[in-house]
Amino acid sequence: WVPTTVLPVHSSAMLSRAFGSLRPTSTLCGSISSSASPAPFASFTRATSAAAEAPAGTDAPTTTTTKPRKYVKKKVNAPKKLWPRMRLAPPDPIFGLTEAFQRDKNPNKVNLGVGAYRDQDNQPFLLPSVETAEKELLGTNHEYSSIEGSPKFLAVSAGLLFGTDSVPLNEDRIASLQTLSGTGALRVAGEMLYRFNRDREIFLPDPTWGNHHQIFSESGLAIKTYPYEDGRAQFDFEAMKIQIEVAPRHSVFLLHACAHNPTGIDPTPDQWKELSALFKKCKHTIIMDCAYQGFASGLPHEDNHALKQFVQDGHELIVCQSFAKNMGLYGERIGAIHIVVESPKKRLEMVSQLKALVRPMYSNPPIHGAKIVSKILLSQNLTSMWEKDVLQMATRIKKSREALKRELYLAGSTLDWDHMTDQIGMFCYSGLTPEQCDVLRTAYSVYLTRNGRISMAGVNGTNVKYVAECIHKISKGSVDVKKKPKKEHQYFK
Repeated sequence: WVPTTVLPVHSSAMLSRAFGSLRPTSTLCGSISSSASPAPFASFTRATSAAAEAPAGTDAPTTTTTKPRKYVKKKVNAPKKLWPRMRLAPPDPIFGLTEAFQRDKNPNKVNLGVGAYRDQDNQPFLLPSVETAEKELLGTNHEYSSIEGSPKFLAVSAGLLFGTDSVPLNEDRIASLQTLSGTGALRVAGEMLYRFNRDREIFLPDPTWGNHHQIFSESGLAIKTYPYEDGRAQFDFEAMKIQIEVAPRHSVFLLHACAHNPTGIDPTPDQWKELSALFKKCKHTIIMDCAYQGFASGLPHEDNHALKQFVQDGHELIVCQSFAKNMGLYGERIGAIHIVVESPKKRLEMVSQLKALVRPMYSNPPIHGAKIVSKILLSQNLTSMWEKDVLQMATRIKKSREALKRELYLAGSTLDWDHMTDQIGMFCYSGLTPEQCDVLRTAYSVYLTRNGRISMAGVNGTNVKYVAECIHKISKGSVDVKKKPKKEHQYFK
Protein backbone atom coordinates (compact mmCIF):
# COMPACT_ATOMS: atom_id res chain seq x y z
CA TRP A 1 0.00 0.00 0.00
CA VAL A 2 1.23 3.50 -0.80
CA PRO A 3 -0.63 6.79 -0.92
CA THR A 4 -1.05 8.13 -4.43
CA THR A 5 -1.88 11.72 -5.28
CA VAL A 6 -5.06 11.78 -7.27
CA LEU A 7 -7.34 13.91 -9.34
CA PRO A 8 -11.03 13.10 -9.50
CA VAL A 9 -11.31 9.44 -10.49
CA HIS A 10 -12.07 9.86 -14.19
CA SER A 11 -9.34 12.48 -14.73
CA SER A 12 -6.79 10.29 -12.95
CA ALA A 13 -7.80 7.30 -15.02
CA MET A 14 -7.30 9.24 -18.25
CA LEU A 15 -3.87 10.44 -17.13
CA SER A 16 -2.91 6.91 -16.19
CA ARG A 17 -3.87 5.58 -19.59
CA ALA A 18 -2.20 8.44 -21.42
CA PHE A 19 1.03 8.77 -19.49
CA GLY A 20 1.59 5.39 -17.83
CA SER A 21 3.31 5.87 -14.50
CA LEU A 22 3.12 9.69 -14.58
CA ARG A 23 1.24 10.83 -11.48
CA PRO A 24 -0.79 14.03 -11.28
CA THR A 25 0.43 16.55 -8.75
CA SER A 26 -2.86 18.14 -7.67
CA THR A 27 -5.09 16.36 -5.21
CA LEU A 28 -8.79 15.96 -4.66
CA CYS A 29 -8.71 15.40 -0.92
CA GLY A 30 -5.68 17.01 0.64
CA SER A 31 -1.96 16.63 0.34
CA ILE A 32 -0.73 13.06 0.23
CA SER A 33 2.78 11.86 0.80
CA SER A 34 4.37 9.73 -1.91
CA SER A 35 6.57 7.66 0.39
CA ALA A 36 5.79 3.97 0.47
CA SER A 37 4.13 2.49 3.53
CA PRO A 38 3.14 -1.14 4.16
CA ALA A 39 0.06 -0.23 6.17
CA PRO A 40 -3.22 0.39 4.31
CA PHE A 41 -4.02 4.08 3.88
CA ALA A 42 -0.98 4.87 6.04
CA SER A 43 -0.05 8.39 5.02
CA PHE A 44 -3.03 10.26 3.63
CA THR A 45 -4.27 13.33 5.44
CA ARG A 46 -7.71 14.29 6.62
CA ALA A 47 -9.70 16.05 3.92
CA THR A 48 -10.61 19.64 4.85
CA SER A 49 -12.62 22.31 3.13
CA ALA A 50 -11.47 25.56 4.78
CA ALA A 51 -8.07 26.82 5.78
CA ALA A 52 -9.82 28.97 8.34
CA GLU A 53 -10.22 25.91 10.57
CA ALA A 54 -6.56 26.20 11.61
CA PRO A 55 -5.84 28.04 14.88
CA ALA A 56 -4.27 31.48 14.62
CA GLY A 57 -0.52 31.40 14.17
CA THR A 58 -0.42 27.86 12.79
CA ASP A 59 -0.09 26.51 9.28
CA ALA A 60 -3.41 26.23 7.53
CA PRO A 61 -4.53 22.74 6.61
CA THR A 62 -4.39 21.69 3.01
CA THR A 63 -7.58 22.72 1.26
CA THR A 64 -9.54 20.86 -1.35
CA THR A 65 -9.62 22.53 -4.75
CA THR A 66 -11.14 21.21 -7.93
CA LYS A 67 -10.31 22.99 -11.18
CA PRO A 68 -12.84 22.76 -14.01
CA ARG A 69 -11.72 20.81 -17.02
CA LYS A 70 -10.69 22.88 -20.04
CA TYR A 71 -11.92 21.76 -23.40
CA VAL A 72 -10.43 22.85 -26.74
CA LYS A 73 -12.85 23.28 -29.59
CA LYS A 74 -11.92 21.23 -32.60
CA LYS A 75 -13.46 21.19 -36.02
CA VAL A 76 -14.86 17.71 -36.42
CA ASN A 77 -17.63 16.16 -38.41
CA ALA A 78 -19.99 15.65 -35.49
CA PRO A 79 -22.44 12.77 -35.90
CA LYS A 80 -26.07 13.70 -36.28
CA LYS A 81 -27.11 11.26 -33.59
CA LEU A 82 -26.18 11.66 -29.92
CA TRP A 83 -25.22 8.02 -29.32
CA PRO A 84 -23.95 6.74 -32.68
CA ARG A 85 -21.84 3.90 -31.29
CA MET A 86 -24.26 2.64 -28.66
CA ARG A 87 -25.15 -1.05 -28.79
CA LEU A 88 -27.38 -3.26 -26.67
CA ALA A 89 -25.63 -4.16 -23.40
CA PRO A 90 -25.61 -7.85 -22.42
CA PRO A 91 -28.23 -8.71 -19.80
CA ASP A 92 -27.15 -9.18 -16.20
CA PRO A 93 -26.69 -12.93 -15.60
CA ILE A 94 -29.02 -12.94 -12.57
CA PHE A 95 -31.52 -10.15 -13.21
CA GLY A 96 -31.67 -11.20 -16.87
CA LEU A 97 -32.53 -14.71 -15.71
CA THR A 98 -35.38 -13.35 -13.59
CA GLU A 99 -36.72 -11.37 -16.54
CA ALA A 100 -36.70 -14.51 -18.69
CA PHE A 101 -38.46 -16.41 -15.91
CA GLN A 102 -41.18 -13.78 -15.72
CA ARG A 103 -41.82 -14.09 -19.47
CA ASP A 104 -42.05 -17.89 -19.29
CA LYS A 105 -45.63 -19.23 -19.65
CA ASN A 106 -44.89 -22.70 -18.27
CA PRO A 107 -47.05 -23.19 -15.14
CA ASN A 108 -44.32 -25.45 -13.66
CA LYS A 109 -41.55 -22.88 -14.00
CA VAL A 110 -39.14 -22.55 -11.06
CA ASN A 111 -36.72 -19.70 -10.35
CA LEU A 112 -33.57 -20.97 -8.62
CA GLY A 113 -31.40 -18.06 -9.72
CA VAL A 114 -32.24 -15.07 -7.58
CA GLY A 115 -30.31 -14.61 -4.32
CA ALA A 116 -33.30 -13.60 -2.24
CA TYR A 117 -35.04 -15.58 0.45
CA ARG A 118 -38.51 -17.00 -0.26
CA ASP A 119 -40.86 -18.70 2.18
CA GLN A 120 -42.44 -22.14 1.78
CA ASP A 121 -45.07 -20.63 -0.54
CA ASN A 122 -42.37 -19.03 -2.71
CA GLN A 123 -43.28 -15.54 -1.49
CA PRO A 124 -41.04 -12.74 -0.19
CA PHE A 125 -40.69 -13.02 3.56
CA LEU A 126 -41.40 -9.95 5.70
CA LEU A 127 -39.56 -10.67 8.93
CA PRO A 128 -41.83 -10.24 11.97
CA SER A 129 -39.07 -8.25 13.68
CA VAL A 130 -38.88 -5.87 10.70
CA GLU A 131 -42.65 -5.54 10.55
CA THR A 132 -42.78 -4.65 14.26
CA ALA A 133 -39.95 -2.13 13.92
CA GLU A 134 -41.66 -0.43 10.98
CA LYS A 135 -44.88 -0.03 12.91
CA GLU A 136 -42.97 1.67 15.71
CA LEU A 137 -41.26 3.95 13.18
CA LEU A 138 -44.52 5.10 11.61
CA GLY A 139 -44.67 8.87 11.53
CA THR A 140 -40.92 9.51 11.77
CA ASN A 141 -39.44 12.20 9.52
CA HIS A 142 -37.64 11.87 6.22
CA GLU A 143 -34.85 14.38 6.72
CA TYR A 144 -31.47 14.10 5.02
CA SER A 145 -28.92 11.83 6.60
CA SER A 146 -25.39 13.06 7.17
CA ILE A 147 -22.84 12.11 4.51
CA GLU A 148 -21.50 9.17 6.54
CA GLY A 149 -24.97 7.97 7.52
CA SER A 150 -26.85 7.42 10.75
CA PRO A 151 -24.53 7.34 13.81
CA LYS A 152 -26.88 4.91 15.58
CA PHE A 153 -26.89 2.58 12.60
CA LEU A 154 -23.10 2.69 12.23
CA ALA A 155 -22.61 1.89 15.92
CA VAL A 156 -25.00 -1.10 16.02
CA SER A 157 -23.88 -2.50 12.66
CA ALA A 158 -20.23 -2.41 13.73
CA GLY A 159 -21.17 -4.02 17.05
CA LEU A 160 -22.98 -6.83 15.23
CA LEU A 161 -19.99 -7.49 12.98
CA PHE A 162 -17.06 -7.16 15.35
CA GLY A 163 -18.76 -7.88 18.69
CA THR A 164 -19.24 -5.34 21.45
CA ASP A 165 -16.03 -6.58 23.11
CA SER A 166 -13.94 -5.87 20.01
CA VAL A 167 -10.64 -4.17 20.86
CA PRO A 168 -10.45 -1.86 17.82
CA LEU A 169 -14.12 -0.96 18.26
CA ASN A 170 -13.60 0.03 21.88
CA GLU A 171 -10.38 1.86 20.99
CA ASP A 172 -12.20 3.93 18.37
CA ARG A 173 -10.15 2.45 15.53
CA ILE A 174 -12.92 1.46 13.12
CA ALA A 175 -13.93 3.95 10.42
CA SER A 176 -17.51 3.31 9.31
CA LEU A 177 -19.68 4.69 6.51
CA GLN A 178 -23.26 3.80 5.61
CA THR A 179 -23.52 2.59 2.02
CA LEU A 180 -26.03 1.51 -0.59
CA SER A 181 -26.15 -2.07 0.67
CA GLY A 182 -23.21 -4.45 0.28
CA THR A 183 -22.74 -3.65 -3.40
CA GLY A 184 -22.29 0.03 -2.57
CA ALA A 185 -19.83 -0.84 0.19
CA LEU A 186 -17.75 -2.90 -2.24
CA ARG A 187 -17.75 -0.10 -4.82
CA VAL A 188 -16.64 2.45 -2.21
CA ALA A 189 -13.87 0.04 -1.19
CA GLY A 190 -12.84 -0.32 -4.83
CA GLU A 191 -12.70 3.43 -5.30
CA MET A 192 -10.62 3.85 -2.13
CA LEU A 193 -8.20 1.19 -3.32
CA TYR A 194 -7.90 2.92 -6.68
CA ARG A 195 -7.07 6.22 -4.99
CA PHE A 196 -4.63 4.98 -2.37
CA ASN A 197 -3.24 1.61 -3.49
CA ARG A 198 -0.22 1.83 -5.78
CA ASP A 199 -0.69 -1.51 -7.51
CA ARG A 200 -4.41 -1.06 -8.23
CA GLU A 201 -5.22 -4.74 -8.44
CA ILE A 202 -7.22 -7.21 -6.39
CA PHE A 203 -7.35 -11.00 -5.99
CA LEU A 204 -10.85 -12.52 -6.10
CA PRO A 205 -11.75 -16.14 -5.26
CA ASP A 206 -12.44 -18.47 -8.16
CA PRO A 207 -15.40 -18.75 -8.26
CA THR A 208 -17.04 -15.75 -6.64
CA TRP A 209 -20.21 -13.65 -6.88
CA GLY A 210 -20.31 -12.51 -10.50
CA ASN A 211 -20.76 -8.83 -9.68
CA HIS A 212 -17.43 -8.71 -7.81
CA HIS A 213 -15.62 -8.63 -11.15
CA GLN A 214 -17.68 -5.75 -12.53
CA ILE A 215 -17.54 -3.73 -9.30
CA PHE A 216 -13.77 -3.75 -8.99
CA SER A 217 -12.97 -3.51 -12.71
CA GLU A 218 -15.28 -0.48 -12.99
CA SER A 219 -13.39 0.98 -10.02
CA GLY A 220 -10.24 0.83 -12.13
CA LEU A 221 -8.63 -2.22 -10.51
CA ALA A 222 -6.99 -5.08 -12.37
CA ILE A 223 -8.65 -8.41 -11.50
CA LYS A 224 -6.66 -11.48 -10.55
CA THR A 225 -8.01 -14.69 -9.03
CA TYR A 226 -6.96 -17.32 -6.54
CA PRO A 227 -8.16 -20.96 -6.35
CA TYR A 228 -11.10 -21.58 -4.03
CA GLU A 229 -13.20 -24.52 -5.28
CA ASP A 230 -11.39 -27.47 -6.84
CA GLY A 231 -13.92 -28.48 -9.52
CA ARG A 232 -15.26 -31.25 -7.29
CA ALA A 233 -17.34 -29.13 -4.91
CA GLN A 234 -14.53 -29.07 -2.33
CA PHE A 235 -12.50 -26.24 -0.80
CA ASP A 236 -9.10 -26.05 -2.52
CA PHE A 237 -7.22 -25.07 0.64
CA GLU A 238 -3.70 -26.01 -0.44
CA ALA A 239 -3.92 -24.28 -3.82
CA MET A 240 -5.27 -21.14 -2.15
CA LYS A 241 -2.34 -21.07 0.25
CA ILE A 242 0.13 -21.36 -2.64
CA GLN A 243 -1.42 -18.36 -4.38
CA ILE A 244 -1.34 -16.31 -1.17
CA GLU A 245 2.38 -16.99 -0.81
CA VAL A 246 3.37 -16.30 -4.42
CA ALA A 247 1.31 -13.11 -4.74
CA PRO A 248 3.33 -9.87 -4.42
CA ARG A 249 3.59 -8.56 -0.87
CA HIS A 250 0.92 -6.04 0.13
CA SER A 251 -1.57 -7.48 -2.36
CA VAL A 252 -5.31 -7.08 -1.78
CA PHE A 253 -7.42 -10.23 -1.35
CA LEU A 254 -11.21 -10.43 -1.14
CA LEU A 255 -12.69 -13.08 1.17
CA HIS A 256 -16.28 -14.09 1.89
CA ALA A 257 -16.82 -13.76 5.64
CA CYS A 258 -19.29 -16.69 5.71
CA ALA A 259 -21.68 -18.69 3.48
CA HIS A 260 -19.51 -18.31 0.37
CA ASN A 261 -21.43 -17.30 -2.76
CA PRO A 262 -21.77 -19.30 -4.99
CA THR A 263 -20.21 -22.46 -3.54
CA GLY A 264 -21.62 -22.62 0.01
CA ILE A 265 -18.18 -23.87 1.05
CA ASP A 266 -16.46 -22.16 4.00
CA PRO A 267 -13.05 -22.87 5.55
CA THR A 268 -13.10 -24.55 8.95
CA PRO A 269 -12.14 -22.49 12.04
CA ASP A 270 -8.67 -24.06 11.99
CA GLN A 271 -8.28 -23.25 8.30
CA TRP A 272 -9.38 -19.64 8.89
CA LYS A 273 -6.74 -19.37 11.62
CA GLU A 274 -4.04 -20.68 9.32
CA LEU A 275 -5.13 -18.39 6.50
CA SER A 276 -5.09 -15.37 8.80
CA ALA A 277 -1.53 -16.12 9.87
CA LEU A 278 -0.44 -16.61 6.26
CA PHE A 279 -2.03 -13.36 5.10
CA LYS A 280 -0.34 -11.58 8.00
CA LYS A 281 3.03 -13.12 7.14
CA CYS A 282 2.70 -12.00 3.52
CA LYS A 283 1.52 -8.51 4.55
CA HIS A 284 -1.59 -8.70 2.40
CA THR A 285 -4.63 -6.45 2.82
CA ILE A 286 -8.01 -8.14 3.28
CA ILE A 287 -11.49 -7.13 2.15
CA MET A 288 -14.23 -9.25 3.72
CA ASP A 289 -17.61 -9.34 2.01
CA CYS A 290 -20.19 -10.08 4.71
CA ALA A 291 -23.55 -10.41 2.95
CA TYR A 292 -24.94 -13.50 4.72
CA GLN A 293 -24.26 -13.12 8.43
CA GLY A 294 -26.66 -15.57 10.08
CA PHE A 295 -27.30 -17.72 7.00
CA ALA A 296 -24.31 -20.04 7.55
CA SER A 297 -25.14 -21.35 11.03
CA GLY A 298 -28.46 -19.63 11.73
CA LEU A 299 -26.74 -17.63 14.48
CA PRO A 300 -25.44 -14.16 13.49
CA HIS A 301 -23.01 -13.99 16.43
CA GLU A 302 -21.34 -17.22 15.31
CA ASP A 303 -21.04 -16.34 11.63
CA ASN A 304 -18.49 -13.60 12.35
CA HIS A 305 -15.87 -16.12 13.52
CA ALA A 306 -13.50 -15.50 10.61
CA LEU A 307 -13.76 -11.75 10.97
CA LYS A 308 -12.98 -11.92 14.69
CA GLN A 309 -9.99 -14.19 13.99
CA PHE A 310 -8.48 -11.69 11.55
CA VAL A 311 -9.09 -8.75 13.89
CA GLN A 312 -7.58 -10.68 16.80
CA ASP A 313 -4.50 -11.35 14.67
CA GLY A 314 -4.01 -7.64 14.07
CA HIS A 315 -5.21 -7.22 10.48
CA GLU A 316 -6.23 -3.72 9.40
CA LEU A 317 -8.97 -5.01 7.15
CA ILE A 318 -11.91 -3.65 5.17
CA VAL A 319 -15.36 -5.16 5.81
CA CYS A 320 -18.35 -4.69 3.49
CA GLN A 321 -21.66 -5.40 5.22
CA SER A 322 -25.20 -5.90 3.93
CA PHE A 323 -28.57 -6.22 5.68
CA ALA A 324 -30.41 -7.23 2.50
CA LYS A 325 -30.45 -10.95 3.28
CA ASN A 326 -30.45 -11.29 7.05
CA MET A 327 -33.17 -8.66 7.55
CA GLY A 328 -34.92 -9.06 4.21
CA LEU A 329 -34.28 -5.38 3.41
CA TYR A 330 -33.43 -5.99 -0.25
CA GLY A 331 -35.05 -2.85 -1.62
CA GLU A 332 -33.90 -0.54 1.16
CA ARG A 333 -30.25 -0.74 0.02
CA ILE A 334 -28.84 -0.68 3.52
CA GLY A 335 -25.23 -1.62 4.25
CA ALA A 336 -21.94 -0.26 5.52
CA ILE A 337 -18.20 -0.28 4.99
CA HIS A 338 -16.01 -0.63 8.08
CA ILE A 339 -12.23 -0.15 7.94
CA VAL A 340 -10.00 -1.16 10.86
CA VAL A 341 -7.12 1.29 11.20
CA GLU A 342 -4.14 1.82 13.51
CA SER A 343 -5.35 4.76 15.64
CA PRO A 344 -8.28 7.08 16.43
CA LYS A 345 -6.49 9.82 14.48
CA LYS A 346 -6.27 7.58 11.43
CA ARG A 347 -9.98 6.80 11.84
CA LEU A 348 -10.80 10.52 11.54
CA GLU A 349 -8.64 10.77 8.44
CA MET A 350 -10.26 7.68 6.94
CA VAL A 351 -13.81 8.90 7.59
CA SER A 352 -12.96 12.27 6.04
CA GLN A 353 -11.69 10.55 2.88
CA LEU A 354 -14.73 8.27 2.70
CA LYS A 355 -17.02 11.29 2.99
CA ALA A 356 -15.03 13.15 0.35
CA LEU A 357 -15.47 10.16 -1.96
CA VAL A 358 -19.23 9.65 -1.62
CA ARG A 359 -20.32 13.30 -1.42
CA PRO A 360 -20.03 13.85 -5.20
CA MET A 361 -21.21 10.29 -5.87
CA TYR A 362 -24.59 10.07 -4.09
CA SER A 363 -24.26 12.78 -1.42
CA ASN A 364 -25.78 10.86 1.49
CA PRO A 365 -27.51 7.51 2.05
CA PRO A 366 -31.22 6.69 2.50
CA ILE A 367 -32.53 6.65 6.05
CA HIS A 368 -35.45 4.20 6.28
CA GLY A 369 -33.40 0.99 6.24
CA ALA A 370 -30.95 2.49 8.73
CA LYS A 371 -33.82 3.31 11.08
CA ILE A 372 -35.15 -0.27 10.86
CA VAL A 373 -31.76 -1.84 11.59
CA SER A 374 -31.11 0.56 14.46
CA LYS A 375 -34.56 0.00 15.94
CA ILE A 376 -34.09 -3.76 15.95
CA LEU A 377 -30.52 -3.92 17.23
CA LEU A 378 -31.05 -1.29 19.94
CA SER A 379 -34.04 -3.19 21.37
CA GLN A 380 -33.39 -6.38 23.29
CA ASN A 381 -36.87 -7.72 22.50
CA LEU A 382 -36.62 -6.94 18.79
CA THR A 383 -33.09 -8.34 18.60
CA SER A 384 -34.30 -11.60 20.15
CA MET A 385 -37.19 -11.69 17.66
CA TRP A 386 -34.82 -11.02 14.75
CA GLU A 387 -32.44 -13.80 15.79
CA LYS A 388 -35.40 -16.20 15.72
CA ASP A 389 -36.32 -14.93 12.25
CA VAL A 390 -32.78 -15.56 10.97
CA LEU A 391 -32.73 -19.05 12.48
CA GLN A 392 -36.09 -19.79 10.83
CA MET A 393 -34.77 -18.79 7.40
CA ALA A 394 -31.52 -20.73 7.79
CA THR A 395 -33.35 -23.81 9.03
CA ARG A 396 -35.79 -23.83 6.08
CA ILE A 397 -32.89 -23.61 3.62
CA LYS A 398 -31.16 -26.51 5.35
CA LYS A 399 -34.34 -28.58 5.11
CA SER A 400 -34.66 -27.68 1.43
CA ARG A 401 -31.16 -29.08 0.85
CA GLU A 402 -32.11 -32.33 2.54
CA ALA A 403 -35.40 -32.58 0.64
CA LEU A 404 -33.81 -32.00 -2.78
CA LYS A 405 -31.09 -34.56 -2.10
CA ARG A 406 -33.69 -37.09 -0.97
CA GLU A 407 -35.89 -36.50 -4.03
CA LEU A 408 -32.91 -36.89 -6.37
CA TYR A 409 -32.27 -40.37 -5.02
CA LEU A 410 -35.99 -41.20 -5.15
CA ALA A 411 -36.00 -40.12 -8.80
CA GLY A 412 -33.34 -42.76 -9.45
CA SER A 413 -30.11 -40.74 -9.48
CA THR A 414 -27.00 -42.77 -8.73
CA LEU A 415 -24.71 -39.74 -8.51
CA ASP A 416 -23.13 -38.54 -5.28
CA TRP A 417 -25.12 -35.54 -3.99
CA ASP A 418 -23.59 -35.36 -0.51
CA HIS A 419 -22.10 -31.96 -1.33
CA MET A 420 -25.64 -30.60 -1.49
CA THR A 421 -26.08 -31.04 2.27
CA ASP A 422 -22.42 -30.47 3.16
CA GLN A 423 -22.55 -26.92 1.85
CA ILE A 424 -24.07 -24.06 3.85
CA GLY A 425 -25.87 -20.79 3.30
CA MET A 426 -28.35 -19.78 0.63
CA PHE A 427 -26.67 -21.45 -2.34
CA CYS A 428 -25.80 -24.94 -3.52
CA TYR A 429 -22.96 -25.34 -5.99
CA SER A 430 -24.54 -28.28 -7.78
CA GLY A 431 -21.78 -29.38 -10.15
CA LEU A 432 -24.09 -29.13 -13.17
CA THR A 433 -22.43 -27.96 -16.38
CA PRO A 434 -23.42 -24.78 -18.25
CA GLU A 435 -24.93 -26.95 -20.98
CA GLN A 436 -27.04 -28.87 -18.47
CA CYS A 437 -28.23 -25.61 -16.93
CA ASP A 438 -29.25 -24.42 -20.40
CA VAL A 439 -31.33 -27.56 -20.94
CA LEU A 440 -32.98 -27.16 -17.53
CA ARG A 441 -34.02 -23.65 -18.52
CA THR A 442 -35.09 -24.23 -22.14
CA ALA A 443 -36.69 -27.67 -21.81
CA TYR A 444 -38.07 -27.67 -18.26
CA SER A 445 -38.33 -23.97 -17.26
CA VAL A 446 -36.04 -24.47 -14.28
CA TYR A 447 -33.96 -21.29 -14.06
CA LEU A 448 -30.50 -21.21 -12.46
CA THR A 449 -27.22 -19.51 -13.32
CA ARG A 450 -24.96 -21.28 -15.83
CA ASN A 451 -22.32 -22.05 -13.21
CA GLY A 452 -24.73 -24.52 -11.62
CA ARG A 453 -25.54 -22.37 -8.59
CA ILE A 454 -28.92 -23.23 -7.07
CA SER A 455 -30.63 -20.71 -4.81
CA MET A 456 -31.98 -23.11 -2.19
CA ALA A 457 -34.51 -20.51 -1.04
CA GLY A 458 -36.35 -21.15 -4.31
CA VAL A 459 -36.85 -24.85 -3.48
CA ASN A 460 -40.01 -25.66 -1.51
CA GLY A 461 -42.43 -28.48 -0.83
CA THR A 462 -44.44 -27.70 -3.96
CA ASN A 463 -41.64 -27.81 -6.52
CA VAL A 464 -38.88 -29.94 -4.97
CA LYS A 465 -40.00 -33.18 -6.65
CA TYR A 466 -40.26 -31.53 -10.06
CA VAL A 467 -36.84 -29.90 -9.69
CA ALA A 468 -35.25 -33.20 -8.63
CA GLU A 469 -36.79 -35.09 -11.55
CA CYS A 470 -35.59 -32.48 -14.04
CA ILE A 471 -32.05 -32.48 -12.63
CA HIS A 472 -32.00 -36.28 -12.75
CA LYS A 473 -33.13 -36.32 -16.39
CA ILE A 474 -30.39 -33.99 -17.57
CA SER A 475 -27.64 -35.48 -15.38
CA LYS A 476 -28.12 -39.17 -16.23
CA GLY A 477 -24.77 -40.65 -17.12
CA SER A 478 -22.96 -37.48 -16.08
CA VAL A 479 -19.56 -37.69 -14.46
CA ASP A 480 -19.96 -37.62 -10.69
CA VAL A 481 -19.10 -34.15 -9.42
CA LYS A 482 -16.91 -35.79 -6.79
CA LYS A 483 -14.90 -37.53 -9.54
CA LYS A 484 -14.45 -34.68 -12.00
CA PRO A 485 -10.85 -33.93 -12.95
CA LYS A 486 -9.58 -30.93 -11.03
CA LYS A 487 -9.93 -27.78 -13.10
CA GLU A 488 -6.65 -26.08 -13.91
CA HIS A 489 -6.43 -22.69 -12.25
CA GLN A 490 -4.71 -19.81 -14.05
CA TYR A 491 -1.83 -19.92 -11.55
CA PHE A 492 -0.92 -23.47 -12.57
CA LYS A 493 -1.24 -22.92 -16.32
